[in-house]
Formats: sequence, C-alpha cells, structure tokens
Amino acid sequence: MKIIESLIKEMKEEAETTRKMLSAVPTDKLDWRPHPKSMTIMQLTTHITELPGWVAMALKTEELDFAGMPYTPTTIADSKELLPLLGKNLAAGLEALAHAKEEDLLPNWTLRTGEHIHSIRTKGEVIRMAFSQTVHHRAQLGVFLRLLDVPIPGSYGPSADDTKF
Repeated sequence: MKIIESLIKEMKEEAETTRKMLSAVPTDKLDWRPHPKSMTIMQLTTHITELPGWVAMALKTEELDFAGMPYTPTTIADSKELLPLLGKNLAAGLEALAHAKEEDLLPNWTLRTGEHIHSIRTKGEVIRMAFSQTVHHRAQLGVFLRLLDVPIPGSYGPSADDTKF
C-alpha cells in the first residue's frame, strides 16, 4: 500500500472513532472544563473537528504563521453541530489527499508565530501530526466526559461503558 492510500485509510478509520466520541458530548456541558488551564468542552471538541482540515492546509501551503493569521476559534451552541463540522473538514482533508502525489508529502512545512519557529516538518509528517493530535485531544475529551459521568464509547475496542461485552 502506498503512503497516501495508507493515510486515507487511517484518516477514515480514526474519523469513525472521533464521530462516536463527539456524539457523546452533551450540549449542556459545552462550557465545562476540569481545570482553569484546560479548554472548555466546546473549545476542545471544535478543535478536534478542525484537525482533519490541517491535512489540506499542509498540502496546499508552505507554512502557518499565527502572527499573520489570527486564529478565531469556532463556537457552537449545540453539540449537534460537531458532526457537520467534522464532516466538512474531513471531506477537505480526504479530497486533498486523494489529489496528492507521494512526492507532495516531501517538502517542508513550517509552523511559526512571526520569527519564532515552532516546528519544521515534511508535509507528510504534519499530516501524521494532525492524526496524532486528533487521537490526543479525543483522549482528553474522554477524560472530560468520564469526569462528568457521561458514558464513553469504545475507541479501538469496547469501553468500560459498553455493556454488550
């Protein structure tokens, strides 16, 4: 299997798990956070929905400079808005990958704030980082939901809340 085919397969599989987790988010807890330094559930979940869009951004640009492109976080009023947001960004990421060539993964891509460089990685590495960030933040969401006593769906197998097993 070629690298791009593998990335598309992984992205689709992880999206299924992400959909299950986002579907468990209660609207009345969107402003909740476990600690003052933590994101709210709304901030965390909308960030999770945006990450698949980083695939298209990495393939179509050479860098992201936070100093030149201020970030405006997505806000939602209802957790039902999460799945459409994920779907939109997932479609953009998958489309960009479907039109990419293996050599498109090789050029460097820079993440910076002005002169401060956070990282320089190949575009392929940035795509993998977006996948890793999705898994990382999805796990954070699982902890947030557990603290709220919201049943957690299984990720790579059943969860402690999955009564079928």
